[in-house]
Amino acid sequence: MFIDEVKISVKAGNGGDGCMGFRREKFIPKGGPDGGDGGNGGDVIAVCDENTSDLTAYRYNPIWTAKNGENGRGRQQHGKSGESIRMKFPIGTVFYDADTEEVVAELTKHGQEIILLHGGRGGLGNIHFKSSVNQAPQETTPGEAGEEQNFHIVIKTVADVGLVGFPNAGKSSITNLVTNAHPKVGNYPFTTLFPQVGIIEYPDDYDRVSIADIPGLIKGANENKGLGHRFLRHIERCGLLVFMIDMSGNDGRDPWDDYADLLNELKLYDKALAKKPHLVAANKMDEPASEKNLKTFKTKFKKAKVFPISCLSEEGIEALKKEILKQVKKIREQLKSDVCSEQ
Repeated sequence: MFIDEVKISVKAGNGGDGCMGFRREKFIPKGGPDGGDGGNGGDVIAVCDENTSDLTAYRYNPIWTAKNGENGRGRQQHGKSGESIRMKFPIGTVFYDADTEEVVAELTKHGQEIILLHGGRGGLGNIHFKSSVNQAPQETTPGEAGEEQNFHIVIKTVADVGLVGFPNAGKSSITNLVTNAHPKVGNYPFTTLFPQVGIIEYPDDYDRVSIADIPGLIKGANENKGLGHRFLRHIERCGLLVFMIDMSGNDGRDPWDDYADLLNELKLYDKALAKKPHLVAANKMDEPASEKNLKTFKTKFKKAKVFPISCLSEEGIEALKKEILKQVKKIREQLKSDVCSEQ
């Protein structure tokens, strides 16, 4: 089972208490204070790991606690700091405060590390309170409590391209054709139940593009019908969208209505999604009614960038791949330009 949403309770370690101690040595009659500090509590660190695929580890173990720091000891010995916990999450993980649903942190690239919660500071030993008027202080401070919080954690797929379409439009078929991913293919709805990310290799251009096969949407997905919101959120971080449209009309739906409905679902869920650059892959051109339907489609949507393809005969696949790379390069350049302008 692919787990892309969980709620967990996390606590950083408490700091150790400071020690109240006094020197007791044979040739030092007035030893004075020597209590050491407590150790710091361990932090809670989120690590972005490309080898972690989902949140299964947290579904069945929802409580995580870092180690507490040790108490200080005599002879100015500081307590050992508590061990931090390093929790691995997939690329595209978003952390929300479970109570307010405000975004706390996001993991977007492999190797990224974020301290979600800080451990408490260790308390001070009585040596810190020695003064000219207080030669034998009997004062220490306790360790601070570590931070704790409940998180609502969600995965949002990060890919250059997102394949969008109704069930049985051919998203899994084209993913099998052009990438190293192998999603399930079948002649029934919802063969794909969770996003699959594959890579399109471009040897001649020394480039590669990541493409996400988003599970099929249905009308009303913006209202969370079916698994609407769970599927739609995986589209948010894709730079380019490819609408897979079944041109055959074999399922009793008109291709132009499918396209209009998909655009509307994205717009109602998040207006920014509908504004993303996109291409239309007019699939199943090997079917008898597809040519006629394609002409009608182009008449109704004159500005749409349409690429006739057939996952069965592989017609038009190379042309679509080239256009995808072209558009992705434009998006990457724009992102670089935006980053430079911000700096």
